[in-house]
Amino acid sequence: MRVLLIGSGGREHALAWALSRSKRLSKLFVAPGNGGTALVAENVALDIEDHTAVVAFCQRENIDLVVVGPEVPLVAGIADDLRAAGFAVFGPSKAAAQLEGSKAFTKSLCDEAGIPTAAYARFTALEPALAYVREQGAPIVIKADGLAAGKGVTVAATIPEAEAALEDCFSGAFGLAGAEVVIEECLVGEEASLFAVSDGEHILLLPAAQDHKRVGDKDTGPNTGGMGAYAPAPVMTPELIARSRREIIEPAIKGMAARGTPFSGVLFAGLMITEAGPKLIEFNTRFGDPECQVLMMLYESDLLDMLEAAAKGGLSAVEPRWREGVALTVVMAARGYPGAYEKGSEIKGVAGLDTDKVQVFHAGTEQDGGTLRANGGRVLNVTGYGAEVAEAQSHAYAAVDKIDWPEGFCRRDIGWRAVSR
Repeated sequence: MRVLLIGSGGREHALAWALSRSKRLSKLFVAPGNGGTALVAENVALDIEDHTAVVAFCQRENIDLVVVGPEVPLVAGIADDLRAAGFAVFGPSKAAAQLEGSKAFTKSLCDEAGIPTAAYARFTALEPALAYVREQGAPIVIKADGLAAGKGVTVAATIPEAEAALEDCFSGAFGLAGAEVVIEECLVGEEASLFAVSDGEHILLLPAAQDHKRVGDKDTGPNTGGMGAYAPAPVMTPELIARSRREIIEPAIKGMAARGTPFSGVLFAGLMITEAGPKLIEFNTRFGDPECQVLMMLYESDLLDMLEAAAKGGLSAVEPRWREGVALTVVMAARGYPGAYEKGSEIKGVAGLDTDKVQVFHAGTEQDGGTLRANGGRVLNVTGYGAEVAEAQSHAYAAVDKIDWPEGFCRRDIGWRAVSR
């Protein structure tokens, strides 16, 4: 099969790496890709916002399957345009991608389908929102309704912090994403990530993972796009996984089908495990980053089979095999992230680190001749494998310590919750 993978991050390198091992794969393109995807596929300088150009490329190259990695093109409807041109696509329609594109849309589905989630209210103007926050008190969660590149959510510990977050949203700090705001109760518990691949009807659950959003050790500092992850996450017991499927995943898939907008692709449920059980924090409509990296490290079957079955409606026949043990990834980021950071610094020592126990997935990198350079905030995902989490952690950090990149940093405690159990 000839496959086009859309995206340029660590998630896409992990997907490209897994797809490249398929015996059914004849050619893999990645648009636009990064310095790591170039090692396992052919990078293509396509403007993925230009859907006409993407369709033309697929026609010219006789593409059999398109895999869409990031959320922005999905919310923009790239899957619809490709399907209209006759191509099989792994990824939801524009209508179904509203599960990530609009917090208010997801909340309405939760109301409709009885999905447990945080109590909330929606606002399109500043003053009523401020009055609601002052009435409810803190802590409280402020969310820009639309996509804000991971920066539209504030867990406000105080009323002034919540007021400042609301003023940011309604002043245009997040563009149109902040034109509507969802204000939620602050759920208390432990977070987990649960992924479900669906063809619109059938559901295939993947191992649960746990992300580390805060930039600093012991979950301190500002939120980021994710500083590391591991899977499987022990907080998600078999009982909690079954309950999450029954109460959250299945109602969402059935609810979207009943609306006439069936969900095809991967549904990522961000969960809070509370004393009352699992509650939905948010849905995403693509693989998590960096959760995808650890999932691909554990996936033993042919990934192409699963993605094609989801795209074409044959998921019930897929029985994936998962590697026993634990995978853990450490994000190496440019100093200053998630604030301002510089691009272009040289990274040494990455070549030769990959083994059956370690894979280095590139996120924000580019090849400059024979030199690897940083080209983003989150730059490398150093992923270790082991029989248990401490061993996976040890392999990952041993590889991190071999990388020569003075302008980079990482958390040193990824997996700490699982290790302390």
